[in-house]
Amino acid sequence: MTQNGTVVRLSGVRKTFGAHTAVDDFDLKIEPGTIYGLLGPNGSGKTTTIRMMMGILLPDSGAVELFGGAPDFARRSRVGYLPEERGVYEKMKVLDQLVFFGEIRGVGRSLARTRAEEWLERLGLSEWASKKVQALSKGMQQKVQFISTVLHDPELLILDEPFSGLDPINQDVLEEIVLEEKERGKTILFSTHLMEQAERLCERVCLISRSRKVLDDDLRELKRRERTGVVAVEFEGEAPPVATWPGVSEVEEAGDALHLTPQDGVLPDEILAQVVAGGVSLRRFELLEPRLHEIFVRHAGEPAEDDAPSQTGGAS
Repeated sequence: MTQNGTVVRLSGVRKTFGAHTAVDDFDLKIEPGTIYGLLGPNGSGKTTTIRMMMGILLPDSGAVELFGGAPDFARRSRVGYLPEERGVYEKMKVLDQLVFFGEIRGVGRSLARTRAEEWLERLGLSEWASKKVQALSKGMQQKVQFISTVLHDPELLILDEPFSGLDPINQDVLEEIVLEEKERGKTILFSTHLMEQAERLCERVCLISRSRKVLDDDLRELKRRERTGVVAVEFEGEAPPVATWPGVSEVEEAGDALHLTPQDGVLPDEILAQVVAGGVSLRRFELLEPRLHEIFVRHAGEPAEDDAPSQTGGAS
């Protein structure tokens, strides 16, 4: 599936809850066919931003566009939205619930049933199809809600903290599905505070801190630009006295490797030249890229994990 034009656009958006500013002067543009990460600590404004995209909340000021216009019912029907706050009908049977969700999103009953059965098999839930949802574990219920999100084959997937409550195996399965949907031409907005997962999945990221955008860039370009020049080296046999080399300001042990921080103005190639000149046997020489978490802390000055304090007023 291919799309033309910007999928989501926010311009100068602001949203407050009483005296608390949840989103402040926020611009955002999501192009079709990409996996876009909306990243930041709990309470930074991610969920509020998504709710404005979906027309659940109205901005106090600024403009929100979904598929080139206001987020009305027709445009929202082209979206699969997995909210942070999960919600299932616990008294309904699993398959019946999925067919129901498919029908209210415009999928015929027969097709909805076929798709639901295929997804249940894919996610290891076929034997639970005739069970009431309340009999499922929280992780299973989350997989059911994920199925309801993708059942109508939406053009845009908005996944708000999709891995919360899932074990590592099911996290891997969900990541695989997200990548498959991207290959099918879908656009995916992935909101999380878990930087490592975003690093594996996203092509472009927007980092939010305290209701404001901190960074918005292509992930590869961002990491290239944020390099500090630190190199990892591994030697065959005993390591030479690298701490005494000219141009090396700091040496840190990292398993079998040594991380060398060059002095200001010293290029990694100059460090490599010293290795070659010293006649030592080199197993590895790598220019290290910063982790997304490090980049966030560098620019936002706060942790990017779920130990960050949550704010009140619906600004998660």
